[in-house]
Amino acid sequence: MTDRRTLTTGRVVFLVVAAAAPMAAMIGNVPLALIRGNGAGLPAAFAVSGIVLLCFSVGFAAMSQQVINTGAFYTYVGLALGKPPGVAAAYVAVIAYTSLACGLAAAFGYFTHLVVLDSGPDVPWWVFSAVAVAIVACLGFRNADLSAKVLGTLMVAEFAFLTVFNVLVVGQKGTAALPLASFSPDQVFSGSLGIAMMFAFSSFIGFESAALYGEETKDPRRSIPRATYIAVTTIAVFYVLTSWIIVGAAGGVDAPAMARTELGNLLFTLAREFGGTILYDGTAVLLCTSVLASYLAVHNAASRYLFALGRERVVPEVLGRFHAKHFSPHIGSMTVTTACTVALIVFALAGADPYLVVAAGAIGLGTLGVIALQAAAALSVVAFFWRRDDRSVLRTIVAPGIGFIGLTTGLVLAGTHYSTLTGSDSAVVNAVPVVLVLAAITGIVVALRFRRRNPEVYAGIARGHLR
Repeated sequence: MTDRRTLTTGRVVFLVVAAAAPMAAMIGNVPLALIRGNGAGLPAAFAVSGIVLLCFSVGFAAMSQQVINTGAFYTYVGLALGKPPGVAAAYVAVIAYTSLACGLAAAFGYFTHLVVLDSGPDVPWWVFSAVAVAIVACLGFRNADLSAKVLGTLMVAEFAFLTVFNVLVVGQKGTAALPLASFSPDQVFSGSLGIAMMFAFSSFIGFESAALYGEETKDPRRSIPRATYIAVTTIAVFYVLTSWIIVGAAGGVDAPAMARTELGNLLFTLAREFGGTILYDGTAVLLCTSVLASYLAVHNAASRYLFALGRERVVPEVLGRFHAKHFSPHIGSMTVTTACTVALIVFALAGADPYLVVAAGAIGLGTLGVIALQAAAALSVVAFFWRRDDRSVLRTIVAPGIGFIGLTTGLVLAGTHYSTLTGSDSAVVNAVPVVLVLAAITGIVVALRFRRRNPEVYAGIARGHLR
């Protein structure tokens, strides 16, 4: 039988960075953060958020060296804080990543519809979403190695185009492309630094998925920590630099005014101004592929959570099977595909707006859920190592403690400013987070029921091991 552990550090990095969707983050989050956050001080918000997440990653990496399991957050929380909170985290994870998948499928349809409409026929958004679902279903059914190759290609293209944009702006504007005012106290603390950091945290969503591939990686005890560090550092540096240059290209301290005028077209307008039609067209196409890459990555994450839960019989055991040839969680993958298909059909028939309703609500819900999971995981690292003799005060107590405080702050900000995060005024969209609370409560109830009625299954919950 072929060894199912085929992923290298580099391919895990591709899977992780692609989930963060750098191009989509710069196009979607930067204008809103400039307007509603701390204006030209936005690069500093990305820097602070990157430091917080790097602190989280230190503890996360230490945990991944001790516990190798496809369940990641679920397993970490279950081992450190108890099985009921662990199952609650698992249910929240499944809802969050599946919701992200649905939202990104709708967003792909919406943006691809606009790109095609610019020079071609008026094809309904749901047709493009259906194509995305089909592509992701095929890739998700296969092993993660194939997904990594596809995502790696798309990720390199994203970084290449944004790097070209950065170089062109610096070449034409010189030092004005990197305004020092962005890091001056009066700009960093202008407006709302908290809301800016909320958008920054949401731009990193996906980096935490490295641990999900531990059982499919050749040397997980080394590769997963390395992939996590490389991904977080790469994303953070790139976000700080690119957001800084966008601010410089848009007029420095006057960048928020241009963002208010252009909104989601800000980067497109700047790409046309500094790179002409070729860069503009390339940016439009790569926005669509960026969303597709992120969709595939979160689809894989949701599939692996379902696999981990099925294997430990917390959900139907059939979900815990892997494909005999591809060694992929194919049943979990098909389940996520089915959920996305049904959701998109219902929204399409209802005539819901694919961007303002479907994408905003689903991606907002998923973002809130993942930030909550990150905060719980950071606390779990501290609890797990607290009484262990091999703990490092800096790596397993201080760093994840800082991460927990920062992520909890981000969670509170995202929860209290949820309508700002989604960009929607819909009461229905902004009431969606209740689903996460219900999922967590259901998880606790299910775990307690297993403890009372099926001790054998309960004992097997959240066990770290190699398949």
